[in-house]
Amino acid sequence: MSSPAIAVEALEKYFPPALSGWRAFVQPMARPTELALAGVSFTVGSGEAVALVGPNGAGKSTLLRILATLIIPTHGHAKLAGFDIERDAARARSQFGYHTGGDEGFYGRLSGRQNLGFFAAMNNITGTEAKERIALVAEWMRISEELDRQVRTYSTGMTHRLGLARALLHSPSILLLDEPTRSLDPLAASDFRCQLKVELVRRRGTTLLFASHSLSEVEEIADRVVLLEAGRIVACDTPPGLCALTGMATFESAIKQLARHAMPSEALP
Repeated sequence: MSSPAIAVEALEKYFPPALSGWRAFVQPMARPTELALAGVSFTVGSGEAVALVGPNGAGKSTLLRILATLIIPTHGHAKLAGFDIERDAARARSQFGYHTGGDEGFYGRLSGRQNLGFFAAMNNITGTEAKERIALVAEWMRISEELDRQVRTYSTGMTHRLGLARALLHSPSILLLDEPTRSLDPLAASDFRCQLKVELVRRRGTTLLFASHSLSEVEEIADRVVLLEAGRIVACDTPPGLCALTGMATFESAIKQLARHAMPSEALP
């Protein structure tokens, strides 16, 4: 049996509490006490698409940032393609593409093509190979005609597409995506979901772990769903499996039912 592409074992993450006023001055290095993840464990098989679902503050983005080696877990371990994200971070980073719906980190006065060329070089992709890869991902993301414009002239949705193109640039075996279609128009979002499921996951065998607030998107793409609540896993199963578990007819109803049971009773309407 082959090793999983992503293995998460008992991950915990605590952050210092947000302090203001005199408390921030007196306690600039407050002890981490705010729980973000509490013993999260799961695996993602090679070529599998798994969705992270849950309310704001459930720990989805924190988990993805840990796997992307941007923050260090307080306790626990994780491996990407067999490489430990802490002990072998450089080789782990070479295995994945990461995209977040937030600040894209592009150089506004450079064109989209120049930006992608820079990030290609950062991944040791140069010359003809870089040109071919840039042309391919630009075609996938429908930005070929905009590549030679300065990025500062791009709309929010166009910049988002460029960020997704950057994540795909080095043909990663693993994709970590945080709300990948959040800033896309409906047509572009539909196109990208099709690319993810058909071209990348099914045909190329790319492993996908993504967070989304769109349950229809999750049902369309995900082979399995990890439902998080307050940093803990509430359920992990296929969409039909979650329906069977709850006795609900639809995936959306199943998620709502599980979420209601996971919340403290005083928080329920």
